Amino acid sequence: MSQVSEVPALRVVGEHGPVREELLNEGQMLPLVIRPSAPGIDALEWAHAHRDYVEERLRTHGAVLFRGFPVETTEGFHAFAAAVAGDLLEYKERSSPRHEEGDRVYTSTDFPPEHRIYLHNEHSYSTRFPLKLFFCCMQPSETGGQTPIADVRNVFNRIDPAVRDRFAREKYVYVRNFGSGFGLPWQTTFQSDNPADVESYCQRNDIAWEWKDDGGLRTRQVRPAVSVHPRTGESVWFNHATFFHITTLAEDVREMMTAVFAEEDLPNNTYYGDGSAIDEDTMDHLRAAYDAETILFDWEKGDVLLCDNMLVAHARESFTGQRKVLVAMAQPHSHPEYEG
Repeated sequence: MSQVSEVPALRVVGEHGPVREELLNEGQMLPLVIRPSAPGIDALEWAHAHRDYVEERLRTHGAVLFRGFPVETTEGFHAFAAAVAGDLLEYKERSSPRHEEGDRVYTSTDFPPEHRIYLHNEHSYSTRFPLKLFFCCMQPSETGGQTPIADVRNVFNRIDPAVRDRFAREKYVYVRNFGSGFGLPWQTTFQSDNPADVESYCQRNDIAWEWKDDGGLRTRQVRPAVSVHPRTGESVWFNHATFFHITTLAEDVREMMTAVFAEEDLPNNTYYGDGSAIDEDTMDHLRAAYDAETILFDWEKGDVLLCDNMLVAHARESFTGQRKVLVAMAQPHSHPEYEG
């Protein structure tokens, strides 16, 4: 991991020892590109020695793209992510189809390539979530396949204060139905085929559960929509209220789902914290706030993208050809009401 790719500089904005900082586009702060400025740098040694530097840049920019530190294997990605952030986390309370490629390194998603995945913050629906999220491009797609990102500090500021205040006051409800043949089975989500294990997990993590007559499972969890970043003190729009809402699905998928399922049996849906429906105008407003902050860049083989998971949401564009992007998570954190 010491070879440096010889590529032209983009917009150099600073030097820090053996690396230089670049912006992908003029005035675009997200992501900050960090690239070796000369051959011979040892990526793992540098990462271990410069954790504080990376942390400071991450707080400012929200995401850092390491380019030119060629990471060519799953093991190399694990080592680099661990050098930057310490121990990696297991993927628990799962919502996306993934498989494990190595020790706590997963495919970013196994969702079909023709579908887009909307912006979200990893595991914001859980009581405990990673602060750091790493992506590594092992194989760029032929077309598409970008990982869009958006600064949720800016998303928060774009949302009408009246909308923000209601969500901040009431929180939101995430309702999930397992056993319909759509989405993950509960055995995969909770990594157990024992209902008692599921009930124990739900009890520990403030999730209401109901076993249905057909053997399926319905869960209901109330979660914050607005949070304060533990290190910057900034307000962030940190939730899955938009991502899991039925209206965020592609129109053809939404029509199929509503034709097949009663509303209470939809595989995923979200509501205001009091259980009432979130109106479509509000959902359009929230999606517009995300869309206005969305930034795209094309992957290069060996790229590693580090996101502060509470500052930056991520997504996936549809694609053609073979694409392989891995993900790793680090630094567990809890919403304040679930600490202790």
